[in-house]
Amino acid sequence: MEEIKLYIESGVLELYVMGDLNEDDRRDVEFMAAKHPEVKRELEQIQNALEGYAEVYSVTPPEGMRDRVINKLLHTNSEESAVETEPAVSNEANVVAIPSTTNSFYKYAFAASVALLILSVSALFVLYNQLENSKQQLVVLQQNNQTITSRANYINKQLAESQEALSIFHNPEVKLVKLAGQKIAPEASVTVAFNQKKEEVMIDMSAVKMPENDDAHQYQLWALVDGKPVDLGVFDAEPNASGMKRMKAIGNAQAFAVTLEPRGGSVNPTMEQMIVMGAI
Repeated sequence: MEEIKLYIESGVLELYVMGDLNEDDRRDVEFMAAKHPEVKRELEQIQNALEGYAEVYSVTPPEGMRDRVINKLLHTNSEESAVETEPAVSNEANVVAIPSTTNSFYKYAFAASVALLILSVSALFVLYNQLENSKQQLVVLQQNNQTITSRANYINKQLAESQEALSIFHNPEVKLVKLAGQKIAPEASVTVAFNQKKEEVMIDMSAVKMPENDDAHQYQLWALVDGKPVDLGVFDAEPNASGMKRMKAIGNAQAFAVTLEPRGGSVNPTMEQMIVMGAI
């Protein structure tokens, strides 16, 4: 259905996944997902895509890796120092060999190298953490950008629908026909915009006040032409619907009526299920 495709492309599903909708709009999305499998499928795809994207950048360094490297280096240094500082006994009695200056130089050079390596490892861990933070910030920025884009698409869609409705309502060639509730639903009402010159018939979906239809039924608009009903198409009564729904073209009619029919519509109207009616 064209309405479902427009609803999916509006960006409201991305806003729902991001948690950027108020409670009423969230309930509307959950209602649409429960009612329309294609909406539910699109919603699940968006959720899976965002979860997969976050997992890509959720790399965590092995726990205790830095401590293990440093402890290993310090242990090695201690063993080397113990070997080099132990006095060497000559073959002659009571003669002790003094460690050479060269050995001392290498000992301190090795210690300096170990210290420098420790500092380098620490710097690498700091750099690694900064890189991970940057990746997480990038993910947040991309999510925020997607949220802003979805919100802009949603607002642009509503603005376009409002502008279309205003242009229709201010067109002197368009006659607004108010269909009043009948005995089965006295509180119901529908506004039909009829341009006889261009043979255009549109329903103002934001002004539809009808009992919500189930999955097995739809509302069907009829035109009364010379005493005979003419099918003008079907529509659903959905909460918070907006925009103008274009129905089948007709150039001459004396009245409009809406009946509740099996999904897809009927060849002839079910008179006992007439919800609203209005004369032109």
